[in-house]
Amino acid sequence: MFFGGAAGGGKTFLLIGLACELHTHSVIFRRMYPNLKEIIRNVRDVIRDVADENKSDHIWTYPDGRTIEFGAVQYEDNKANWQGRQHDLKSFDEITEFTESQYEFICGWNRTTDTGQRVRVVVTGNPPVDEAGGWVIKRWGAWVNPHHPHPARMGELRWYVTMDGEEREAPSGEAILHKGEMLYPRSRTFIPSRLEDNPYYSKDTRYISVLQSLPEELRAKFLHGDFSASIAQNPFQIIPTEWVRAAQQRWLEREKPNVPLTAVGIDCSRGGSDKTTLAIRYDNWFDEVKAWAGAVVTDGAILAELARQTIGEAEPNYINIDVSGIGSSGYDHLKVMYKKVTPFNAAEGSEYRDKSKKLKMRNKRAEMYWRMRDALDPNGGGDLALPPSTELLADLCSARYEVSSAGVKVEDKEEIRARIGRSPDMGEALMMCNFVTTMMPQLF
Repeated sequence: MFFGGAAGGGKTFLLIGLACELHTHSVIFRRMYPNLKEIIRNVRDVIRDVADENKSDHIWTYPDGRTIEFGAVQYEDNKANWQGRQHDLKSFDEITEFTESQYEFICGWNRTTDTGQRVRVVVTGNPPVDEAGGWVIKRWGAWVNPHHPHPARMGELRWYVTMDGEEREAPSGEAILHKGEMLYPRSRTFIPSRLEDNPYYSKDTRYISVLQSLPEELRAKFLHGDFSASIAQNPFQIIPTEWVRAAQQRWLEREKPNVPLTAVGIDCSRGGSDKTTLAIRYDNWFDEVKAWAGAVVTDGAILAELARQTIGEAEPNYINIDVSGIGSSGYDHLKVMYKKVTPFNAAEGSEYRDKSKKLKMRNKRAEMYWRMRDALDPNGGGDLALPPSTELLADLCSARYEVSSAGVKVEDKEEIRARIGRSPDMGEALMMCNFVTTMMPQLF
């Protein structure tokens, strides 16, 4: 359950109340430990001398054995500290500060041996203030995304199950037999938090005035709990968020053009949680990005065959493929199947300049990002239509740049991964699909 939206709705006290009253073993997380101090102080006010506090381990223990614990996962790898730690209530305060992989990993031990004890995950938070928290909108999209194809009412239960590595909505909570395995859907819902629900803050005009004085994009989020409000942009963000949103809106308003397949971009996984992704375009309309888990695409031959299944007999104007890792082998296999396969080496030097001709790109990776920026520019861009995926939005908008005498450098992929909790594979496949040079047929 996600209880979120406006500031001042009593979200943190909901977690405290659930832990104190309804659960046997509970944990409350914040991303960084210093942010737990106020919650711990509030718990002391609520529990007082009813339970014993272990200040070094941050655990309260009731006389009947019930416990409330506090935890932080500042760095991505800190999630491993919670492996095997069983709690019937896993709760996350300010969920948009966590990465999706931290959330999913820690929730793996949401369980109990007591058959009479309810088991659940409850999160709280405001709308995300940057693209790193965009995964939250994706996960609870049926309730908070106005463009969701199957919207849910506030508080309505929906059921979700993972099949073949992908999460899907299930018709109900009934078990599903899939490839000989019984899969058990889990419920999900969202309940909006509103300032007027709090009998203390809703009457405090001083606090209301604080929220009303925030900049417009933050006032919409924190005063009104508006998840559709635009996210404040870092000044060194390469691709503006609103440009991508506009392209995604065009996709919703247009039909797929009746033209031959124009181009393909393939970003190859490097194992682990990374995915191999493939983007295709028809003129200036991009189809939904295909993705395969790294564990599936173990060599270049498999990569090439998956690409062939997607592309079919069409001969695109070009196929750009990332040749790092298994991509070099995939390139060797694909160039036998198709006529115009181009290796893409992100570290290769570049002479590309932005539209103003003032910024030179340091390498092909920077050129790839800036070509995408130029193509999305509402003033003279390519009028692109992009699929309305929140994951794709985060991938395209998370990267930042720096300028030196050697040219524009895009931050390392590991830095992006640390901020959004995964590799921006979907975005990079789409940007490679957009990567047209003077050596290739011009599209516009």
